[in-house]
Amino acid sequence: MRVWLVIFAVLALAAPAAAEQRASLTEIEKQVMCPVCGTLLQLAESPQAQRERVFINRMIDEGRSEAQIKDALVAEYGEEVLALPPDDGFSLSAYLVPIVALLLAAAALAVGVWRWRRAGDGPGAGGAPRAAGPSGEDAERLEADLARYDL
Repeated sequence: MRVWLVIFAVLALAAPAAAEQRASLTEIEKQVMCPVCGTLLQLAESPQAQRERVFINRMIDEGRSEAQIKDALVAEYGEEVLALPPDDGFSLSAYLVPIVALLLAAAALAVGVWRWRRAGDGPGAGGAPRAAGPSGEDAERLEADLARYDL
């Protein structure tokens, strides 16, 4: 009896792994492009997109994995069929340039805020003297006006 339970448990654990390895058209359509339209295959409606879907379905029926199907699509249509560029060589810049630009923008913003905050620290900071309040007769008149409107 215990042997059957062990076998059942092993099969139950192996079933999700086998299901994950099986490729599906909907997952592959999100990762490849139509070579004619230049849009994701899941959005394309051209005759070429239909032929590409048939090609993918045929390979799924043969039991090929997702990676094997994408390799076959690249062999058939070229690197442009992949929605994401490869992560090596010059194509790596498609991933690195936005990250570097974001870091540079954050650094420039931090320096700008730091300089702006320092400019307001005291008289003479940032090259501009602070404006002084009213003096003498103006101060007396201001005090009198404020006292008159005091509620």
